[in-house]
Amino acid sequence: MSGRARGLGATAARGALAAASVGYRAAVRLRNWTYDAGWRAIERAAVPVVSVGNLTAGGTGKTPCVEYLARFFRDCEMRVAILSRGYGTESGPNDEALVLEENLPDVPHLQGQDRSALARTAVEELESELLILDDGFQHRRLARDFDLVLVDATNPWGYGWLLPRGLLREPIDALRRAHGAVITRSNQAPDMEVERVVERIRRHNPAAPIARAVHQPAAWRRHGQPDSPIADLAGRTVSAFCGLGNPAAFRATLDGIGCRVADFRTFPDHHAYSRADVADLSRWAERQPSDAAIVTTQKDLVKLRTAVLGGRDLFALRIALEILPGSEADRLHRALRQLTTNLGHRAP
Repeated sequence: MSGRARGLGATAARGALAAASVGYRAAVRLRNWTYDAGWRAIERAAVPVVSVGNLTAGGTGKTPCVEYLARFFRDCEMRVAILSRGYGTESGPNDEALVLEENLPDVPHLQGQDRSALARTAVEELESELLILDDGFQHRRLARDFDLVLVDATNPWGYGWLLPRGLLREPIDALRRAHGAVITRSNQAPDMEVERVVERIRRHNPAAPIARAVHQPAAWRRHGQPDSPIADLAGRTVSAFCGLGNPAAFRATLDGIGCRVADFRTFPDHHAYSRADVADLSRWAERQPSDAAIVTTQKDLVKLRTAVLGGRDLFALRIALEILPGSEADRLHRALRQLTTNLGHRAP
């Protein structure tokens, strides 16, 4: 996808994937047209709906942003519920739900394929006053009052191709549907590159506020124990592993807090750790330098649910989204607060 691999085989594979992208693009265009033309019904919830989504597959930081918005609206004294498709929830809540449950124990999180039905449940049974739709930009069936799109500064356009040749889930001009945008990990890309991202968003959506955000290390977490300060492992040697859509961002975060990474293992996004995986990780942990701390992400820890690997303490980095101050951030926050002025149920 990235184009880094060279040779005849890689070139042929990219050509085949590019051909498949043509069909994917046509299917996406047709699906969006059926909603825009009214051929498919769009259902409206009885309370405001805020969607958090993106254009690319993989990690843009949606879960920390959902947490940020839930706290924002709770501070506005709103009863909030989170709705998500819940990929991989056949055997229980997925990793993102478990992270949100840990960090927001008093915010209901409903998962299921029919998010319109979830919205009715949240309003009628939980008396929710505002709904946050997780990973909702491509979900057109449930109407939203605010579409917030996240763009990752480290790989904003998914190598410039739609799936399966690249990571784009729909063409970039879909940004015209957005009410606001947040450029995540803006501290992990040069300022000039971030400005180019802003300019490209503006070409498709001149009016939307475009804020910048960073994923700020918040604490070290150990299973079943209180959080500890980031400074506890700053400057230490660490051996790390993760199953994320953007593992390079996790490594960059470790570098940013002064950790010296001795070894770094990656698993697929949303990886379900098996007993064999845990045994393999335990053997790997035993082989690491004696002075290295074993670290992972909170998203991985909620699935592993252990404080020790290979006889070594296991630390997970908890991340919080921070929207950087500025006029665009002020515009975004004003638009979000405006949603709280129309409390009460409305006609669907």
